[in-house]
Parts: sequence; C-alpha cells; structure tokens
Amino acid sequence: MSAARFLVLLLILAVAAPAPVLAQQADLSVAWGERFDMAQDQPRRRTLLDILFGRNQPPPPQAVPQTATPRPSRPAAPVVEIAPKNPDATRVAIFGDSLAAGLARGLARLYATDPDIDVLNRTEGSSGFVRDDYYDWNEAIRAAIAANDFDLAIMVIGINDRQEIRTSAGAAPPLSDPYKAEYTVRITEAMEQFRRAGKPLIWVGLPPMRAQSYSSALAQISSLQRSAAFTRGVEFVDIYERFVDEAGLYTPFGPDLNGQQVVMRQDDGIHWTEAGSDRAAFFVDKAVRLFYRGGAVSLEVADALAGTDAGALARPPYQGLGQVRLLEVAGLITSLSEPRRALDGLVVANPSGPPEGLDLTAMVNAPIGRADSFGVGVDPLAEPEPAQEVN
Repeated sequence: MSAARFLVLLLILAVAAPAPVLAQQADLSVAWGERFDMAQDQPRRRTLLDILFGRNQPPPPQAVPQTATPRPSRPAAPVVEIAPKNPDATRVAIFGDSLAAGLARGLARLYATDPDIDVLNRTEGSSGFVRDDYYDWNEAIRAAIAANDFDLAIMVIGINDRQEIRTSAGAAPPLSDPYKAEYTVRITEAMEQFRRAGKPLIWVGLPPMRAQSYSSALAQISSLQRSAAFTRGVEFVDIYERFVDEAGLYTPFGPDLNGQQVVMRQDDGIHWTEAGSDRAAFFVDKAVRLFYRGGAVSLEVADALAGTDAGALARPPYQGLGQVRLLEVAGLITSLSEPRRALDGLVVANPSGPPEGLDLTAMVNAPIGRADSFGVGVDPLAEPEPAQEVN
C-alpha cells in the first residue's frame, strides 16, 4: 500500500470514529475510572473497521432491575362462615341501593360469629328516592314494616339520585330548590314510617366519589339526608372522612381492619371493595351498639320533649347517645365521672378572697364581673352613695 493510500485510510477512520468515543479517549487521563464506567454503560456504534473486518457488535447492555414502589394490595374476598342464628336473633335489615348491598356484606361478615344478630339484605341495586316510578322505596318500607320481618333498619342510598325529580309542578333539575324540597319530603316520609313503627333507624351518609362533580352532587344529597335525620331524631353516621386522604380528597386506598394499606374502592370509583365494605361496617357498628344489647334492640332514652311545645323543634337525635348529651347540657342528668361542684360558690372575674355566701342580697347586688351581673353590676370597691332625703 502506498503512503498516499495509507493517509487516506487514516483520514477515513478518523472521520468515521464516533464523537463520544473520541471525547472519552481525550478525557481518560482526567478521570479514567469514571469515564470507563460511562463507556461501559453506553452502546458502542459500529465503525469502519467493524464493517471492513467483520467485528461483532458487543451485546446490548443488561437492564438494571428497578425496585417498584409497593402498591396497596387488593386482597381476595374473605371467606367467612356464618354461624347459625338463634330463632329469636335480632334482625338487622339493610335498605338502599348497590352501595348498601356492599355494606350488607360487610356487616354480615362482622356479625358472622354472633348468633344473636342476623343481617338481612333488603337492597335494590339501581334504586333511589328520585325514580319512584322504577322502585318506590316508601312503598317498600311500608310493606317491610307491615311484614314485621326486621327489628333495626340501616339505610344507605343516593348514588342514583343525581337526576331530575318529578314534582307536582313538573320535572325539577337535580339539586335545584324544587328538587331539594321534594327529595326532603320523600326521605322524611321514610324516616317517619320507621319512627311510627317503633323501629330504630340508622341512616348512613355517602362517601366521596372519584369524579369530582359527581362527588360534589352526592355530598349535597347526603347533606339533605343529614338535615332530615337531625330534625326527625334519626341516628346519622357520617363516613365521608373515613374514605379520604390526608388532604381530604377521594382516595381508593386505606387501612383495613389490620392496619394494612389495601384497595378500598372498586375501579368505577363509586362502590366499595370487600375491604372497603368491612371498613364501613366497622364504623356503622358503633351506631348499631346504641340499640343492640346482646340479642335485644331497644331505644335507650325516650324523647324528653315529646308532647310539649318544644317537641317539634330541631334538636339532636333522641335515639341513643344524642339525647343523653342533650340532657347533660340541660342539666337534667349528670355524668358520674364529672367532679362535684360547690353549691355556694359564686363566679367572679378576679376573686381576692373566699366566695361570698349565696343569699338573695348577693344575687341582687351582683358585683361587676360576676356571671349574673349582666353588665350592670355594682363595683364592690366604690364608695357607697349617700342616702337621699325624701321630702
């Protein structure tokens, strides 16, 4: 080979050499180890020598396995053996839509080993209080009460109620004022039926939903249910915050009864998984225990205002603990754990000595700062005014 051809070949090799390889060779004296590692990680391009002399390409670099972030598991539906129920077992009936059906399954698992409580599924999948032409819940409740086939009722409903409702004036758009008025009338009628029959009722609010607009609408429907329950003395269980994340937003995950993070909601972002149903049942059980006492259901406290002028006023539920708290505030009952209070003690702003005796004079001449002075008390340090002569 002549010298000219040899020089041409060198020029061709120089031009064909990949730029990254030349750059790496120039920096080998600076950081040999680092550059060598980088070159090992980069796939080498074929050069002219590879083409002319048939050099084999290096094998592709091995993929480095990456550790995936653990995702909450979706456990299989638990298999629970339902214990035989006693003939006189308390019958707890679950009324409502497909969301209520999930709660019924959760409660059935929760009370599986209790022979004195029997869970009855009285749900209807695509129902609600809006489309009474499809399924009339007030008529269904009336029939269930007439059959007397349950002792305690639990209601979960509303996921199908974001649609126009028929009123005496025509169809009303969802969540309009006529809608709210008619919807309140229908759910109030249902609550009144249970009350007149002496059947304790637990109304469960709706959880958040994945779709924001849908979740907002159901939150308003749940608010209507809460207000009606408040005015009718129905125990209302709000589970909304049990299915949100730390920011108060919808999340499909949550801790199960063992504290493990699992999937709580189905892929539709509406219904519960079996773990979610168990979690909802756990919180509803707190309200069930207000009425259920090992085989019997009773109302713990009667309505203290029934038959009086204040009986129609809106007040906390009189079934269960709500009325107990009301009576504590009114002073009609006293908690045994509350410390005793002195009967002769007077409330003063800055007491400088022992309290004065409780007599009529002290009550009439209340010093400034005492609770019964009402802003017109007398100053105990002021000089007494001279008596005026009466002509």
